[in-house]
Amino acid sequence: MDDYIKKLNIPKEHKLVQTDTKWEQRKGQDTDTYWYDEVNQEGNTVAKYVIRDSTSMYPPFGRSINHEKIIV
Repeated sequence: MDDYIKKLNIPKEHKLVQTDTKWEQRKGQDTDTYWYDEVNQEGNTVAKYVIRDSTSMYPPFGRSINHEKIIV
């Protein structure tokens, strides 16, 4: 989770709350998809994120992390 917080540049006082997850294997890729809400100190959702963390199922087992930010 700390990797995602750094990558998304979330302020220290905000939290990421996981709301859903999905796993799939396609075309040689093992992909985990996570949905997060960014919550401020008052508990309000200020943004939503979809993060796709993919790893190749075959050598050299490369990894990529992509995200999409949705402003609320």
